[in-house]
Amino acid sequence: MATPIRIRRLTRSAALSALLFAGLPAAACAQEPPLSRSAGEASLKWGGCPDFMPRGCEIAVLHGDPAGNNADVFFKVPANAVIPRHWHSSAERMVLVAGTLTVTYDGHPPVTLQAGSYAYGPARQPHHATCGGSGPCVLFIAFESPVDAIAGAPD
Repeated sequence: MATPIRIRRLTRSAALSALLFAGLPAAACAQEPPLSRSAGEASLKWGGCPDFMPRGCEIAVLHGDPAGNNADVFFKVPANAVIPRHWHSSAERMVLVAGTLTVTYDGHPPVTLQAGSYAYGPARQPHHATCGGSGPCVLFIAFESPVDAIAGAPD
């Protein structure tokens, strides 16, 4: 005789947890330590940008591996810098941390971001931008896929 299956009523949070973590390896469910970073932090390791980006452009990796999924970076350009038309393989979620940045996605009107503004850029959508003259622009960007920036437009 087969053992009867017992059905247990789960709380809403337990049900959500079960759905979110079902089938994930134990390591994926382990908590990472909390992390906090500031754009002016001396311990940030700033590196160069692709060659087509403006002089003085820098990127600092905040969390994750830029060659993997879900990496977070600070992207910094000097005041008055023009960021040429380019695209990313990944969608990007952005918050302008400092400066004023005007961003134009192909086929859409320009949008001017002020510090604290959020923007979303779809994958493979060409765009260009200009940093205002009041100071450098620092943009927090969360990439869903590996970090890249390709000049021009996708084929």
